[in-house]
Amino acid sequence: MTEPRERRPRLPVRIEETIAVGAMAVLVLLTLINVVVRYLTDESFAVTEEISIFLMVVLTMAGASAAVARDRHMRVEYFLETGSDARKRRLTALSAWATFAFFVVLTALLGRYVWDEFRYGETSMALGVPRWWYSIWLPLLSAAIALRALGLARRLRNGG
Repeated sequence: MTEPRERRPRLPVRIEETIAVGAMAVLVLLTLINVVVRYLTDESFAVTEEISIFLMVVLTMAGASAAVARDRHMRVEYFLETGSDARKRRLTALSAWATFAFFVVLTALLGRYVWDEFRYGETSMALGVPRWWYSIWLPLLSAAIALRALGLARRLRNGG
């Protein structure tokens, strides 16, 4: 089902969808490799678990960004659907602005977290690579969610 023209985000949501699909494909492949290795050797391929956790977080955040861009995120529909169209627009706009504010703060906090990992040279347990290689995606995807929420709020303000 296509969305009305005025509700479409300016940047295509395929960016987040591509990231999510790529993360899911790699996650499935790593899980398959881990199952095969466990079956054949009775040993765990521990490296895959570290990467799988990272990919699950990326998958979740990319999916959340796409959901916000399409105004398809979770909410209590009772309050939205029981009112007038003006009330629906106001509640949707309030939700978009609250999402924007939350993810701006989260972006700043996660940026600080990544900076601390970089500054103190923390490494991952299984691979021994710098942990910021994994966590740098968190503030970037949080910023993407914030920008998608801002875009939704602007579209609603302009009559979307």
